[in-house]
Amino acid sequence: MVKDEETVIRQVPGDILASSRPNMGEFNETVNMTADELDTWLKEAASQESGWSKDDGSGESIGHESGRKIIEILKRNPERDPAGYEEDDVPHMRKVVAYHKRHLAQEQTAKQNTESKSYKSLKNWGHDAQK
Repeated sequence: MVKDEETVIRQVPGDILASSRPNMGEFNETVNMTADELDTWLKEAASQESGWSKDDGSGESIGHESGRKIIEILKRNPERDPAGYEEDDVPHMRKVVAYHKRHLAQEQTAKQNTESKSYKSLKNWGHDAQK
């Protein structure tokens, strides 16, 4: 199921329009790394040790590329204010939330072993399972 923009960016109990203080939403909940933390991680060799390679011959994984996009999103909106996200961010935010939910549900290894591919892959996507 594809989620709408309101669900991805902000989860508000009750009427969204009636609330002046929306929750940060699924993206803000599952991306638990800062832009600086993610940037530091993506520069480490370990970040290249998991994930599917892109088809462009660059050798970069899809998750690594996703991490770079997440950094851009977080740098534009460091306070993670729901109103501060750009419309162009929403499709990637949806993708990130779906990835996190799917892999966190399937992978207990990521929570237990920082050397596992599951842990490294999730971290490429902005989620540190050890936090």
